Amino acid sequence: DLYLPPDYHLSGSRYYPLLIVNDGQDLPRMHFSGILERMFYRKQIPSLIVAGVYASAARMHEYGTMRQADYKGRGERAPLYGNFILEELLPMLHRRFRISGLREETAFAGFSLGGLSALDMAWAYPQIFGAAGVFSGSLWWRWSPVDPADPDADRIMHDIIRTTANVDSTQRFWFQCGTLDEDEDRNGNGVIDSIDDTLDLIAALKDKGFHEKHIRYLELEGGLHTPDTWGKAMPDFLRWWLVPEWGD
Repeated sequence: DLYLPPDYHLSGSRYYPLLIVNDGQDLPRMHFSGILERMFYRKQIPSLIVAGVYASAARMHEYGTMRQADYKGRGERAPLYGNFILEELLPMLHRRFRISGLREETAFAGFSLGGLSALDMAWAYPQIFGAAGVFSGSLWWRWSPVDPADPDADRIMHDIIRTTANVDSTQRFWFQCGTLDEDEDRNGNGVIDSIDDTLDLIAALKDKGFHEKHIRYLELEGGLHTPDTWGKAMPDFLRWWLVPEWGD
């Protein structure tokens, strides 16, 4: 699905920010067009273009981390999906629509496994994506099965961030978790895995030199792993990305 702002056809010379969203099939379920309209008319965000990319039947194979499939072989087509975004989708959008192309006006977001994919893509291509939005991200994605002796080891995205030699610390990252995202607690610390994994990844970003002002974490009390919860979080992400001074 493509979402154009209400003023798109009124100005033939204006160029717009672009947001790409994985799992675009979930956007109608969260009434995304209504969220955008309310925020536009309340002047809470500037106009933007949104491309919601529907997941295919091979979602578990196309989403993930491009460097490595997980220990069950899932995500093995993530490099092909990345090529589709970079070599087909983005060029097509730039040909057909007035998109600014500025790094700070280009973001990638996603939900659950789509959030992991969006983060991985943004991290791999910081010259293209100035920001990433990760809603209930599947940051548990692992090289190997859980080792009871070290249950937090071998998380692929954490390792990618820790081992990246040169980073662009001006890139921006937004994360959301719900306290009812899941009930798994593999390390027995009383915190569900989705929150643990997200906070650990934020710590890894800070260790790489990212300033707190470039990272936002939103935790929704009672939030579920559902489009309804992600819809409630969406305005926070859009304002944080498009109005940088909003979160200061």
